[in-house]
Amino acid sequence: MLKGFHPLPKLALCLAFILASLLIFRLSFQLALLVLAAGLLVIDARIPLRRVLLLMVPFALFGFGFFTTSVLFRAESGFALQMAQEQGGGPEVAPGLVLFFRVLACGMISALFALTTDPGRLVRALMEHVRLPAPAGFALMQAMHMVPDLRDEMVQMRMARAIRLGRPLRRFPSLAEAVSLAIPLLAYAIRRATRAALSFEARGLQIGMSRTHLPQPPMTRTDMILASVGTGILVGISTATLLVGG
Repeated sequence: MLKGFHPLPKLALCLAFILASLLIFRLSFQLALLVLAAGLLVIDARIPLRRVLLLMVPFALFGFGFFTTSVLFRAESGFALQMAQEQGGGPEVAPGLVLFFRVLACGMISALFALTTDPGRLVRALMEHVRLPAPAGFALMQAMHMVPDLRDEMVQMRMARAIRLGRPLRRFPSLAEAVSLAIPLLAYAIRRATRAALSFEARGLQIGMSRTHLPQPPMTRTDMILASVGTGILVGISTATLLVGG
């Protein structure tokens, strides 16, 4: 369902959820957003629960300092206390704990958008409906495809080295292997950037140049219904949290 959702209202809805997470300083609200985003990833996007938990690790590490300070050391940082005071946080919940789950909630909402949205469709929609300049749009598309391509190239290099050395491929590269892969991956990135620059020249990507676009799928009634349902869920969770508190 979410993969067929038009990228522009989906982007607006995800940004609205993230903005609400930044404005409402309530632990119950952050937990509700986290459970909602993780549940949609597992149920709708068909992402395995193990992978969803692994996606939380970088965000958890980012907010781990707030968690340990609040839970383990029973203290609060000045930043956490200031955020709680400015955003109306209640004294019944540790501010550091709210900030920790806020990081997780915002991270999983971002992951939900990234894993259910086709990059090419998003960029084309931005170029057609939001008038994103063609050079910026194609540059953004190249950047979106560069990261998975670098990962695939690294996997091929590791497999080739394992076959040449006659040993099984390790799940995670050692420090020495990671360092030795840096130069080949840098060379691949430079070659990829050179080809992208030549492609830009061939397409005539110049600022101010009039261009045509292939017809893009318009926003349908289903997209409007999904956007309305998402907005209703956000308003309902926000209202319930502010009325009940916690």
